[in-house]
Amino acid sequence: MNVLPVFSVLQFYRRVTEMKNLILLLIAVLMSTTTKTGAQEVQVVYAEVGQTITLKAPDGLPSSNYLYWLLKIDDAKPLAWRNSLGGKQINEHWKDKLALNVDSLVIQNIRQEDFRKYVCKVTLNSGTHSTITYEVVKLTVRMNPPSHLLHGETLFLSCAVETRPGPEIHWLNPHGEKKYSQLTIRATSQDNGLWTCVVNNNNRAQVSVTVLDLSPAPSGPLYTSKARPLNVPCSLGPKITWEQLRAKNLTEVFWQFFPKPDSPPQTLFNLSLKDLTWKSDQNFGLRPVPDAKKQSLSLTTSRAKEENRGDYVCALKFPNGMTLKRTVHVEVLEITSSPGTEVVSGQQLNLTCSLGHRLPSGLRLKWIPPSGRSLPSLTPDRHPDHITIPEAGKGDGGKWSCELWQNGTRLTSTEITVKIEPKLSVWMLVVICSVAAIVILVLILSIILYRRRQRRMGHLRRQLCQCKTPKPKGFYRS
Repeated sequence: MNVLPVFSVLQFYRRVTEMKNLILLLIAVLMSTTTKTGAQEVQVVYAEVGQTITLKAPDGLPSSNYLYWLLKIDDAKPLAWRNSLGGKQINEHWKDKLALNVDSLVIQNIRQEDFRKYVCKVTLNSGTHSTITYEVVKLTVRMNPPSHLLHGETLFLSCAVETRPGPEIHWLNPHGEKKYSQLTIRATSQDNGLWTCVVNNNNRAQVSVTVLDLSPAPSGPLYTSKARPLNVPCSLGPKITWEQLRAKNLTEVFWQFFPKPDSPPQTLFNLSLKDLTWKSDQNFGLRPVPDAKKQSLSLTTSRAKEENRGDYVCALKFPNGMTLKRTVHVEVLEITSSPGTEVVSGQQLNLTCSLGHRLPSGLRLKWIPPSGRSLPSLTPDRHPDHITIPEAGKGDGGKWSCELWQNGTRLTSTEITVKIEPKLSVWMLVVICSVAAIVILVLILSIILYRRRQRRMGHLRRQLCQCKTPKPKGFYRS
């Protein structure tokens, strides 16, 4: 049997396999994101002090290779290695610092001395090898103030590296919007969340920004109606605690009320910061909800009044003139009736539905008369705030409703019940007859008493005068 050709074929197949593995290795290395310094390939990785990073070996490495992680190419003792059979080991002096994850090197809790170069060396069975150098560069992220800040305070963010020329760096705010690598802004609740520093569109570092603020107030007026419930909202922002506010030297929490824009403020409630209980100065029928410890500062009432119209200000006061506050404007819809809710048939009836002032543009009123009653003088798409009925009749009595609408949405509604009395009802006749009878009886009694008195006076005069020539009283001589 001719063995030599068979051996030559096997040797040729082995060389082809090694060349294939080498080509795959070179392709994997070239596909990695690198920069070049001479003939040596360098991949830059950015990290902060205390961070944990992973240096990834090229993907698609053949299983028949040996992989070494070194500080220098010619180091005799590698930091870690992995052979073709799956065996692996980490240098005794680096066990607390490093870990192997498949073909990747994990560096934990980076310190200042760890910002350096690391070499990944891949060796095939034939003895050929390729290397990749990783340079770990320090990334410095600064935030001032370092802890939470109040709405309106100045926030400074900076992200920088020590290499020259520097890479492309930018910030992404919590909403994913791109910002400069260094910025100074007035903090708002929109800045609350994670800010991400992006280096070369790859490496990332994050900082958490906490802006202490109140939850947003309603975007427009709060509409209710007389005798309906009213809730004036105010609360701490999400995930904000009283401990954080006390750490910023919170001095006062209170509610103020402005009945009119040009009127002086009236203090309604003050919050005790020790036990988080409210103290009332004047309340206008309102009361705080019992959830101050659960971040809610809202006011509520089960029956709104006309006097509840106005601006309510919820405020948290801090030193240096800093104040967090929210303003809620309350409108109360009301129907008034003249001369009253009880009207005699035939009298003029005036109904007025209003917010206490001229209706703003964009709002409209809709009257709903009692069942069976129509509004002949009103068109379906325009309802005035005032209705006049010259002579109220029986059909005008009942429940009148008024609704406030805006762009097809009903904001609130109110109602009033009008009672129409007949001109001369049985009850009125009974009252009139009773009054007339009482007056007549009083007159008769007065006449009888007067005549009796006159008779008694005449009888006394006759008893005193019995002689024809009476003598005056006195002493006489006989």
